[in-house]
Amino acid sequence: MKKVTRYFYELLVSNGVSKEIAEYLNVLCGILVLILVLFIVDRVIRNLILNIFRRYASKSKNTFDDYLVKNKTFDHLSHIIPLSISIWIVPNLFIAFPTTEGYIKVIFDILVIILTIWIIRSILRTFRDFLKSLESFKDKPIDSYIQVFMIFAWCIGAIFIFSSITGKSVWTFLTALGAMSAVILLIFKDTILGFVASIQVAVNDTVRIGDWITMDKYGADGDVIEINLSSVKVQNFDKTITTIPTYHLTSQSFRNWRGMMDSGGRRIKRALLIKASSIQFLKEADIENLKKIQLITTYLENSQSEIHSFNTTNKIDKEVLVNGRNLSNMGVFRKYTEYYLENHPYINSDMTIMSRQLAPTPQGTPLEIYAFSNDKIWKNYENIVGDIFDHLLATLPYFNLEVFELDYNPKK
Repeated sequence: MKKVTRYFYELLVSNGVSKEIAEYLNVLCGILVLILVLFIVDRVIRNLILNIFRRYASKSKNTFDDYLVKNKTFDHLSHIIPLSISIWIVPNLFIAFPTTEGYIKVIFDILVIILTIWIIRSILRTFRDFLKSLESFKDKPIDSYIQVFMIFAWCIGAIFIFSSITGKSVWTFLTALGAMSAVILLIFKDTILGFVASIQVAVNDTVRIGDWITMDKYGADGDVIEINLSSVKVQNFDKTITTIPTYHLTSQSFRNWRGMMDSGGRRIKRALLIKASSIQFLKEADIENLKKIQLITTYLENSQSEIHSFNTTNKIDKEVLVNGRNLSNMGVFRKYTEYYLENHPYINSDMTIMSRQLAPTPQGTPLEIYAFSNDKIWKNYENIVGDIFDHLLATLPYFNLEVFELDYNPKK
């Protein structure tokens, strides 16, 4: 090898070039030739390795090898041979410059460390992509763990690089890092908090990728698309992206709609504001007229018979309508609303269905609908709710009820 690396030196000296200049020209020519040779060798080896593994990956049913190719693992591995050749040849090129040999060794040590980290990174990314392709890991924060491993790999790599540059033992740097632990904790505070939070989120199953969450403090209302070491990305329904620090998912409150999505329906909880002055007792003629509404015919007949029996038994004077038991238009409408919901094709009858009257307010008496639609898709849900309240608003006049409306008459 020494004879090969000294070829240009011997050639130049034999042609009358001074030995000192010949040494420099020998190194320059040797480096140029080596670069050319390494480029050819690297291309040949890389193409050879890639062709072999691409053929294998195309025939294999396992997708892991496909992700190895995608993340350029074999590209990085192919650089090992050219680098090894360089480590073998380059020191011989600089044999006439002994002071430079130490610097060359340091440079190659750094290159070996960086190449090792690249290979590790490509393998970790392969595991990330492969695990994300599995159904059981699709909603897990894989990115957080991969980032932690990469930070650890780069830290170890940095220690070895500094050790190579300074010529000091790796243990010296580890000891120094122990002494600087407080500073390191301060610098990597968010990273450490994010890592711990991502583990808590995964273990407690607080948030998964694909969950719909709402966090008012950050204006987040949409689907979780990514969970990594430092942040959680939420794609809002207006297609904007909100980024939330991962550790805030464990230190602050937010709403996760997964329970609703996994259940049999999406809750409807909305009220009609009924004008209090329109609420009144029903007379016999009013009741007979309402019996024409099929949903409440049986209810009215049974209630009318029960009330008549009670009033007769207790000898109630019905000359004054307030005496005894009576039906009110609000009460009958509340019952009609409940029957209507129970018979609605898009309301889940296996879940709570309720029409309830809330405490009166200055804006009227609220009649609240509490039920669950069996279609949880947002657009369909809003259509269902809209249809229900369109029907109820249009039904109010049949019961002589009025919805509250603010009467605003500005002074002229």
